[in-house]
Amino acid sequence: MMSGKRWIAIAIAVGIFFISTIFNFFSYAFTSNFKEVFEVAENEWLEHVVERGNGRGKIVVLDVNGIIQDTGDAVPLFSTGTYHHRQFLSMLEQAGEDPSIDGILLRVDTPGGGVVESAEIHDRITKIQEETEKPIFVSMGSMAASGGYYIAAPADKIIAHPSTITGSLGVILESVNFAGLAEQLGIEANVIKSGEFKDIMSPLREMTEAEQQILQEMLDESYNEFVRVIAEGRNMDESEVRKIADGRIYSGNQSVELDLVDELGSKDEAVQLLMEHIGKGNIDVVRYEPSFGLNQFFALSAQKVFQTDHDLLGIKELLNQSNSPTLKYLYRN
Repeated sequence: MMSGKRWIAIAIAVGIFFISTIFNFFSYAFTSNFKEVFEVAENEWLEHVVERGNGRGKIVVLDVNGIIQDTGDAVPLFSTGTYHHRQFLSMLEQAGEDPSIDGILLRVDTPGGGVVESAEIHDRITKIQEETEKPIFVSMGSMAASGGYYIAAPADKIIAHPSTITGSLGVILESVNFAGLAEQLGIEANVIKSGEFKDIMSPLREMTEAEQQILQEMLDESYNEFVRVIAEGRNMDESEVRKIADGRIYSGNQSVELDLVDELGSKDEAVQLLMEHIGKGNIDVVRYEPSFGLNQFFALSAQKVFQTDHDLLGIKELLNQSNSPTLKYLYRN
């Protein structure tokens, strides 16, 4: 049985929760459209105007910032400046379906990431282009390498800074081998497996030639797809792409010479180029923010009260993540 002090502590926590909930509710209600608090938003993302134009149209800016990987459904209520895959795909989908959006600017600042995640973004971009004919421009930040270039390849125009690091066109699969250290420490691995290759890339033994061949065939398959995406997106011959897709990095200046990038310029210049392409003058520039209805409000209140438990759950989730090697379009520096 719980002691009286424990019951008092629980009662205080519950009281703080409800007081915080009521306070946050009225604070939000008075600083927002009151109707939005009670209604489920039609779109998952609300528009935040960052640059007011003539009101004749809109450009949405979407950021790919950080390693492109799917970390699951858990995401902070407010943006933390890191990439969240499912969140980004949702934004991209809304931008494609919203008839009031005239063009999309992807601000890409990433060393790349997973092969599957990069392909999902690429496919979503090409789908928007085919179904809506909305122009999609890419503005490269300090880095748009490997998977970052993979998702940029189908864009109608790619703009980079002269010092942007891009390229690194290729695939990588990494693992660590502890066989030598295990032998020195007298550690032996006991493995019971159903097939010869079930423990392929085991960190406790050397890789066989047959295993290397299996993995190389997988990499070659993903590499060939990368080459096809670049050739198709940039209207180049595959043989021409293979000459420059050897894994090396390129500067923005070099990329223009190689036809991997169309123009040099800043993000603001990319916005202006997109506006000129659309042809409606100086239209609005918007970003997306999470729609914030009553459900999200209560979730935020609960998160504030139980922040410690939330942090512990996050640590547990991190520890449970698999560290198994995966194919990546990723630049390692």
